[in-house]
Amino acid sequence: MGQESVQLSLKVGEALGVSQWLEIDQTMIDSFGTSTRDVEPLHTDPVWCSHNSPYGRPIAYGFQTISLLTALFHDVTNARFSGGEETQNFPLNYGFDRLRLISPVTVGSRIRGRFMLKDLKEKNPGELLLTVDVQVDIDGQDRPALIADWLLMWVTNEGRTSVTRAANG
Repeated sequence: MGQESVQLSLKVGEALGVSQWLEIDQTMIDSFGTSTRDVEPLHTDPVWCSHNSPYGRPIAYGFQTISLLTALFHDVTNARFSGGEETQNFPLNYGFDRLRLISPVTVGSRIRGRFMLKDLKEKNPGELLLTVDVQVDIDGQDRPALIADWLLMWVTNEGRTSVTRAANG
């Protein structure tokens, strides 16, 4: 691995941490539905849900729960992953090897993320592929909202040239 990759100082199997709880309110759900043009009553209509939904109240969109992984991850890793002002290291979302939505997140619920480094491979000089085992807990429930193997490409200063070249064709 290049010198820059040592900055992460992570070990496979290491728990990265657990985020703070994040409350999911109706405004968040409505905003997500509006921005994705998916205004489904199961998510956006509390009255409809009280009469028709098995949950009795709106639930967060599954894709919304997935999209919150970034915020939960940053809550855990910002201090560990910052390279300082002199570097411009950054993560890129690379996708998922495994993703399951296990339990719905009802409005008013609190969620948090648990993150563990499952694998770390250097793809190119200055480009590290991290596989992060993720579990999103729902406060007061035994079953998680989701589980995933999330892939992140960590690009260091050394890798910025190849990423820029690939983006520009």
